[in-house]
Amino acid sequence: MSYATTLNETHDPSLTSWVESANEENCDFPIQNLPFAVFRRAGTSEDYRAGVAIGEMVLDLAAAKGCGAFEGIAQAAVSACDNPELNGFMGMGKEAWGALRLALSRALRSGSDTEDKLKPCLICMDDVEYKLPCRIGDYTDFYTSIYHATAVGKLFRPDNPLLPNYKWVPIGYHGRSSSIDVSGQTFKRPKGQIKAPDATEPSFAPCKRLDYEMEVGIYIGPGNDLGDSISIEEAEDHVFGICLFNDWSARDIQGWEYQPLGPFLAKNFASTVSPWIVTTEALAPFRSSWTRDSNEPQPLDYLESEQNRASGGFDIELEVQLETPKMKEANEPASHLSLSNFKHSYWTVAQMVAHHSVNGCNLQPGDMLGSGTQSGPEHEEAGSLLELTRGGKEEIKLDNDETRKFLEDGDTVIMRGWCAKDGAKRIGFGEVASTVIAAD
Repeated sequence: MSYATTLNETHDPSLTSWVESANEENCDFPIQNLPFAVFRRAGTSEDYRAGVAIGEMVLDLAAAKGCGAFEGIAQAAVSACDNPELNGFMGMGKEAWGALRLALSRALRSGSDTEDKLKPCLICMDDVEYKLPCRIGDYTDFYTSIYHATAVGKLFRPDNPLLPNYKWVPIGYHGRSSSIDVSGQTFKRPKGQIKAPDATEPSFAPCKRLDYEMEVGIYIGPGNDLGDSISIEEAEDHVFGICLFNDWSARDIQGWEYQPLGPFLAKNFASTVSPWIVTTEALAPFRSSWTRDSNEPQPLDYLESEQNRASGGFDIELEVQLETPKMKEANEPASHLSLSNFKHSYWTVAQMVAHHSVNGCNLQPGDMLGSGTQSGPEHEEAGSLLELTRGGKEEIKLDNDETRKFLEDGDTVIMRGWCAKDGAKRIGFGEVASTVIAAD
């Protein structure tokens, strides 16, 4: 059994913390989670540094590193976190990640003798602001939901929605990392070339069919040298953790530009990640089996392993909500749009990593892979408005009786994720929220 799927004392569902808010029911950040982010006190000019979420608090790792709770490789790991980017820590690998997680778990448990030393290192989440947790050198977006691919394909090719290669190869394209930002991002409605179906030539205008995509982001830890590849058996040793990811899409710009080379301006204007990275070790209790129907093409050898079959999936619930300007003005809650699960993915994280590197491509610490829009088998599990509105042909009704086909200026999309099952402590990812404003 690999590092990424092995249970240990940090997963014990009976563990509680001396940080009382971490013990509350349905808390996203109990002691069994301990995700990482980069933060500072809001409104200050403090240096950004790494923190760990525990209940409603952030443990300042720069302040905590000298408390006496860490030694050996855990001390080296926490020292690497005294940095405005997590790349160095992420590149240290699974031994360092595990050592620091274990030390943190023991230090934050009820009855720990380091409680008095660590209490001054806690800052309320309401009092902090975040930046990207690492320097994202490269970003690759995959297309791993067969339900999303089929639904979108039907809009353009009703008789042949899936292209011939889809069931054989993990499809992806290289995106632009410079426009990825952290939750709270506000961005202008993108402009570009648009060609209406009945027009003889394109026009230049603001996007009219702005959409979100509910994805997960996968952060790479140690990479590989150029020319080497990562086997599927070793792939998850190179995965630090997972976040929530909203890959914004301008569907009308995309429809005109994507042939023959794929996404370009329709995708590179904004993408938003949640601030917290939930480590693959924290997700060990929520692994799921992965299978491929015997009537379907089976993966080629480099994408196949017994371990991937047994536990290659992640059982992560993924919810999307929409908050309109009217809801904000009336102080009304956001409207639920969809709920899906990452376990429906046609390709696993390990298969994505193995495929990405099989040609010798060198992955590096902090690189991010997008899963592609995560949609489930039912229509209400769709991870985008393009699917929910059947290509803009149907309006969806919100809780306050407003309607939408695509996003309007001032709309905020909120995505949340969590893992829950019998015999394990529920853990969450927090949220990723971002808002579109009018074009210039």
